[in-house]
Amino acid sequence: MAEKTARGRVPGEKIWWWPNLLTYGRIAAVPMLAALLMFDSHALRWAALIIYIVAAITDFFDGYLARLWKQQSALGRMLDPIADKVLVSVVLLVLAADGILSGGHLWAAIIILAREVLVSGLREFLMELRVSVPVTQIAKWKTTAQLIAIGFLIAGPAADAIVPGVTDAGLVLLWVAAGLTLYTGYDYFQAGLRHVVEEE
Repeated sequence: MAEKTARGRVPGEKIWWWPNLLTYGRIAAVPMLAALLMFDSHALRWAALIIYIVAAITDFFDGYLARLWKQQSALGRMLDPIADKVLVSVVLLVLAADGILSGGHLWAAIIILAREVLVSGLREFLMELRVSVPVTQIAKWKTTAQLIAIGFLIAGPAADAIVPGVTDAGLVLLWVAAGLTLYTGYDYFQAGLRHVVEEE
């Protein structure tokens, strides 16, 4: 029988908790999603959209199940935001390469990607100071707008063939997400800079 810890848990057990497995699945979905979007096929775009929706749903359920089953772990807290950022970043890059995002609309993607990198660096700095920055309601709206916008853009030409204007709606939502991204990014940096000044 496997040796258990003092609390009755098997060492390494947390790696295989269901919330963490959902996060692994979200990361594994990214290359499949990117590969499907690289082909000029409406059928493959719909397949990519299905994978994306499932991945986005796991973003909700991994945290929900972790709290419900008391299976929150340091591994989960580390991987969850990484999985989110990898999913969004890779899809935006592929959409740009595909031409769905072009011209001035590329700036919306640049704003979102730059903010994710900068906030990740800020969070790492604040973690060293043992300071946590809570997620605000506006940040949740930003994430929701971002996920919906990307879903519309993934469907893109395939959906436009059925309901014209889906791609345009996705671009509008992406700019809404970019605006909320700037606002929430400012909030994070304002909070972070106070601690930077205190450390000087």
